[in-house]
Amino acid sequence: MADVVEILQRAGGSARYAELAGLTPARSIRTALERGEIDRVAKGVYALPTAPSDLTVALANGGVLARQSAALHHGLEVVTRPLVPHVLISRTQRRRETELSCVMHRTKTGLPERVTAPLQTVIDCARHLPFGEALALADSALRLKKVDPAALADAVRADRGAGSAAVLRVAASADARAESALESMLRARVIDAGFAGFVPQYRIRDASFFARVDLADPFLRIVLEADSFAHHGSRTALRKDCRRYVELAIRGWLLLRYSWEDVILDETWVGTSLDAAVRQAAVIPTASRIAAA
Repeated sequence: MADVVEILQRAGGSARYAELAGLTPARSIRTALERGEIDRVAKGVYALPTAPSDLTVALANGGVLARQSAALHHGLEVVTRPLVPHVLISRTQRRRETELSCVMHRTKTGLPERVTAPLQTVIDCARHLPFGEALALADSALRLKKVDPAALADAVRADRGAGSAAVLRVAASADARAESALESMLRARVIDAGFAGFVPQYRIRDASFFARVDLADPFLRIVLEADSFAHHGSRTALRKDCRRYVELAIRGWLLLRYSWEDVILDETWVGTSLDAAVRQAAVIPTASRIAAA
């Protein structure tokens, strides 16, 4: 069972009670509420407590917004929302006396105005965050055109020192076609498992059918789909997806669906299940030929 605050962080800051109750005991929700760690903002809706703006916290601490906090300021998607802002200050600056807490980072270079630029934010996060979280942020920056691909490539080539290998890996894997942080995290799990052929937002079509799927490997003929909390908002949407999945199966595609919990909270399930599916797919044709004989 996951921590309530962690769930809200990774769900964008708020969630319905039914969603929380499926991931953590009801007593944990009550305890977090009593401690002031979460707020009940409406009937059946819980959120992280409100606080001074991130920019206010950065100013009070004598720095600028950085990393995930800078990403949020620029409208980029993050997997885990920080509980307090990330603030970048000069290496020589002394800590200021303030009640507004932050996660403080120091730099040898000059500070920008108020917040690190989108490109620098992507580079910083690629250097310091886990691969999946950094990839989701980089995908978002490319998709929203906040970062130019050529500028990112130039920055990576110029990057040196500690963490440069992580920066290179994120930049090489980043793809503007990814449509959500959850999808990006799913692709990161796939890459971590050693599979390089899965294409984001792959189009499958023939004379009577069309589908755009989250990830697909046309050689393996495997489709991967990431299902979020609110994936099926109605009975009609559920029926449409069921029909779509059957149509894909008829055409010889193996469909693997992963929940938010599978992708975000379990570091190994995507890789181990995909590896098992690939191994099984390689066996099935042989077994079918033997049975037919």
